Amino acid sequence: MLPSAFLSGSGWSMPTRNCCGSGPRPQWKYAMALPATDTGDSTLARLWWLIRAPLPGRGGHSLRMAAACTIVVLIGEIWQIPDLAVPALCTMALWQKDRTTNLLAGVAVNVLIVLILSLLFVLIHLTLDHPFTLVVAIMLLSFAFFFLASASKLKPISYLLGLIVVFALIVADQAPIGELATRALLYADLFILVPGAVMIVCGPLICPSPATLLMREVAARLRLCATLLEQPDRYQLDYARTTLRAGTSGMLKLLKMARLEKILSKDHLAHLEQAAYSSAAALALTHTAFRHGEIPPEGQDFPQTLRNMAEIFSHNGYTQDVPLLHVSQSTPALAELAALLHVFTNPAEPAAQNTRTPEEKSGFFVPDAFSNPEHVRFAVKGTAAVLISYFIFTILFWPGIHTCIITCFIVALPTVGEMTTKLRLRISGALVGGSIGIASIIFILPHLYNIAAFLLLIFVVSLFASWIKNGDERIAYAGFQIGLAFFLSDLKGYGPTADMTTARDRIIGILLGNFITYAVFVTFWPTSAYAPIAQQWHTLLDSLKKLTTTTDPAEQVRLASTVQEDLSDAERALELAEAEPQHMRAHMPLLPTYAILTRQAAIAVEDGLLPAQRQAVQHHIQDMEQALT
Repeated sequence: MLPSAFLSGSGWSMPTRNCCGSGPRPQWKYAMALPATDTGDSTLARLWWLIRAPLPGRGGHSLRMAAACTIVVLIGEIWQIPDLAVPALCTMALWQKDRTTNLLAGVAVNVLIVLILSLLFVLIHLTLDHPFTLVVAIMLLSFAFFFLASASKLKPISYLLGLIVVFALIVADQAPIGELATRALLYADLFILVPGAVMIVCGPLICPSPATLLMREVAARLRLCATLLEQPDRYQLDYARTTLRAGTSGMLKLLKMARLEKILSKDHLAHLEQAAYSSAAALALTHTAFRHGEIPPEGQDFPQTLRNMAEIFSHNGYTQDVPLLHVSQSTPALAELAALLHVFTNPAEPAAQNTRTPEEKSGFFVPDAFSNPEHVRFAVKGTAAVLISYFIFTILFWPGIHTCIITCFIVALPTVGEMTTKLRLRISGALVGGSIGIASIIFILPHLYNIAAFLLLIFVVSLFASWIKNGDERIAYAGFQIGLAFFLSDLKGYGPTADMTTARDRIIGILLGNFITYAVFVTFWPTSAYAPIAQQWHTLLDSLKKLTTTTDPAEQVRLASTVQEDLSDAERALELAEAEPQHMRAHMPLLPTYAILTRQAAIAVEDGLLPAQRQAVQHHIQDMEQALT
């Protein structure tokens, strides 16, 4: 049974004063802490905002990604690489924001492909003129790569490696016998070698350093804080909640890359690390002040101070000696914010740093890789989708729809909720990209007479696909599908194609691959997103307890981002579970409870930063634990 506080729909109440100090504040409402994905606005207006949202770094990253895809196509035209769409897609999938990650990723994929090619060389000779052996090889390879995608750290690139190896085997089966092995191995190598080389050479030249990106992220959060203290609109609030849930994991990855560069001093990096944590805590406190209706006092210009700090970070510096802004005790969130800004980049004391538990080093495989049957089931389902696609295009003798096999590797997802929520993004992205491809074949390609004009077309469409891909996670998946459909429609053989049949067949293959993968994954051993929610809530409540019991301000600032990320995981799992079919939701008894508690936790996560309300938050944590049992 749920406690009455949850059933009433108004959260817990406490006798604090409002921003004017004139009496008790009303009870909190759920609408004050909507999930990060809920804006309450119309679908079309929300979609349009997501498409055009000027997120920090989105434009620059999209330009660089589009330029990399164009360079790969140019190299492919010079070297006469067939199926040029594959290396272009690999580039869009692998390209990173900062120069160091690009360099490391480029080296890693090229080392991996050398190892894979050794295996591929043996397989091609074993499967040559042996259709049954070829099918067995496709089955075993697909199973291995899908298993690695589910149970290892190779997940980000395992799909691409599987796509390239399986696709190379199929191409080799259709190649002239005399040059079968050599050509298949050469092209499979070039599919990864060219994108990897572009990442290694161009990444350091055109991408910013990880430290620069980190400082831009901090600056963006400070500007967002200033906006929240003024008059934010509905979409800015939605963006603020999404940014809150991101926590500091992305910034800490950039910090790790910055340490690898060995360019900045340890002292500088320590200040940047503290700034990353402080920016996340500042955004949480500012959102709390907005939610409580706290107004900055006259003479203390919070928004301007925040913007001045953001300007310093935007120019690759960090703030020091920020004056302490004085506020009334009736505005506790602003008081905590003022204290935080005063020590925004001051590294934590050594004693506080030593109290943090060092992160356990994980191996190549996840801890339950060989004990959890879900990893094997995922691999079996992925393999079944690939084999069904292969048999369809082989039996029909319709090689133009071989894109259905490529699509199976790209769209496979572990849970039914993820498959369902992203199905519309897949279909819409494929239709948009295919429409652009067909329209360009009809209206643009006949009028292109040189390689420069063709590359300009590639760059423009790649820029559009990259812009969508680098946007909010609610639409990002469609961006890659746009690039997938366009590249596969307009790039054939050794260059552009004016053949409408090719574009038609490849779009049909993409849609067929989407349908087959979806049907297989939701029919056989359907994995629900509901199961992990209990563990995620256990992790969230543990983090909340640490946040409200720690007495070290520096540790509390660090925990603020961790709790937000845990809340994000719980919200995302709930969203995916609610998207699953009705017959699956019938076996989710705690789903309504989770929905209510998620809204309550969004309030508790922020108010846990306020000393005056920590005791009430602790009591509320106990209520949430009771509700879950």
